[in-house]
Amino acid sequence: MKKETILLVEDDPDEAELALFGFGKVGGDYDIQLTRNGEEALDFLFARGCHAERPDSRKPNLVILDLDLPRVNGFEVLKQLRQSTDYRYTPVVILTTSDEQSDILQGYQLGVNSYLCKPVDFESFADLLQQVSHYWLRNNAIPDHHKQAR
Repeated sequence: MKKETILLVEDDPDEAELALFGFGKVGGDYDIQLTRNGEEALDFLFARGCHAERPDSRKPNLVILDLDLPRVNGFEVLKQLRQSTDYRYTPVVILTTSDEQSDILQGYQLGVNSYLCKPVDFESFADLLQQVSHYWLRNNAIPDHHKQAR
């Protein structure tokens, strides 16, 4: 059985490390790919640039996206994802420190599936990652023609 790929887009090294550690606590159920800015995330998603050799088997089944990213911000990444037929139905979760109503509204207007604020303690963060990944990759139903081998 193929491991499902989660793309984690996080520029803060400490938060990225915490998230990877949290996913490690969840178990080895997923193939976690980390990109550190919006441009690199788009390159990974669309298999171009330094990620041109990304195999189709690693096309993300879930994107966890920060907003405040260098080069290309999270809103632009989300916009480009939703404009692509390849990612129109791929679950995207914004995981950020911003609880600004304008950011939440813009995220939903651009087609995010869920908008979550990062918990401050590790246990809560690890639990949230587990809940998010299990919900979107195990419990959520998506159209058959957009499913990848699970």
